[in-house]
Amino acid sequence: RWKRAFHPDHASEHDDLDLKATIVLEHIIQTSDVGHTMQHWHMYQKWNQRLFFEMYEAYLNGRGDKDPSLGWYKGEMWFFDNYVIPLGKKLKECKVFGVASDECLNYALQNRKEWEEKGEAIVEDLVQKYKSQYQTEDDQPMSSRTRSSKGSEEDV
Repeated sequence: RWKRAFHPDHASEHDDLDLKATIVLEHIIQTSDVGHTMQHWHMYQKWNQRLFFEMYEAYLNGRGDKDPSLGWYKGEMWFFDNYVIPLGKKLKECKVFGVASDECLNYALQNRKEWEEKGEAIVEDLVQKYKSQYQTEDDQPMSSRTRSSKGSEEDV
């Protein structure tokens, strides 16, 4: 569909603006879900930490099968390479957002590079930060209902 809508050499007489509009809307929805990966490093880290804490707590409480810290670094690399960056390239190619599309793609590429360099240490820090903020003296995770709002809103 993408080639048919955005590459004239693949277009047919039946293609129209509706197809482009549908594809662009799909990509906007996808971007809204992962937009933090296409913003400044600090914003990416803020939301990455929140997702990690949510998944880590689920694991500690028996609601997750696997410790997310074991695959978080490689998982983020895979996510950038196979979802975020290709999505950023498509946003740029469809030209709907002008220079904002360039910004999204550039931030995604920069965040991927920085994650590659710092991600393993960041995952270790996330585990330690979670334990220091949310685990009780008997090393049990606190229920999310007992957390203070300050702890859950703290910036990275």
